[in-house]
Amino acid sequence: MSAVDTARFEEVLREERQRVLDAISYLHEETPGSLEDETEEIVGSSDNHLGETATATLDREIDYSLEENSEQVLRAIDGALRRIDEGTFGVCETCGQAISEERLEAIPYATQCIDCRRKGERA
Repeated sequence: MSAVDTARFEEVLREERQRVLDAISYLHEETPGSLEDETEEIVGSSDNHLGETATATLDREIDYSLEENSEQVLRAIDGALRRIDEGTFGVCETCGQAISEERLEAIPYATQCIDCRRKGERA
């Protein structure tokens, strides 16, 4: 396999990192304050507060899940950028073989080759 174009992947990773940071920032802007603040506002202003409180709670839980996933992706991107700096980008952390460029195109922060990933999922 030919050497991975780390400069191109570094650019892709930095763009993706900024996109994730923007998404996290957007979530924070859309849901300022706490869930308690939001539900107190609903209870004080509506006769149908149970349904609206449940909706607010569900919306907030979805936002928390999105934020948690975004933070995991951000950590994975930072790890990939660190591996570029260390010269180990594109090398499977499990078997030490090269990660295919096709896999890195799909998931540029992948840490395992497809074979090791599949074996790990089956275990």
